[in-house]
Amino acid sequence: MKPTVLLSISTLLLASSVSAAFAQERIYRCGGKEGAAPEYINNARDAQSRGCRQIEGGNVTVVQTLPQSRPAAVRVAAAAQASPAASNDAQRARDSDTRAILESELKKAELRLAEQQKEYNNGQPEKQGIEGRNYQRYLDRVAEMKESIARHESDIAGLKREISRLPVNTVRQ
Repeated sequence: MKPTVLLSISTLLLASSVSAAFAQERIYRCGGKEGAAPEYINNARDAQSRGCRQIEGGNVTVVQTLPQSRPAAVRVAAAAQASPAASNDAQRARDSDTRAILESELKKAELRLAEQQKEYNNGQPEKQGIEGRNYQRYLDRVAEMKESIARHESDIAGLKREISRLPVNTVRQ
């Protein structure tokens, strides 16, 4: 029984490799006209009539993209010619919005920090519920509060740092 199973597996592998060899077609590369991208085809007659050359070895992967309406250099130049006054006003507005958002986040973070520091009570918060009988729970909560305060202080420092990076002149004229 086992030799039959081995024979059928080997026959299957041989059949799949033979079918894969027949499935591969010849690929031809045709030069693009006037600087256009080359074209790859698999039709031998068409390739011969167009003077294409056959690609040897390896696989070819073709990814089609949309044609560009104008070269990238032209687009960059057009963007550079945009009105600098309009872009400056837009940038000032974005900076102003960013500053307002960061300042409101800073106020919220400072309020949360003040609230937590009040609850922390310099490392001696009031015991809650079962903590009177289970001292370890109390110690765990105090440690969590201390970590949370450190995290809030770090957040506040980061917000202040971000605000200091913004340009000072954000008032519209």
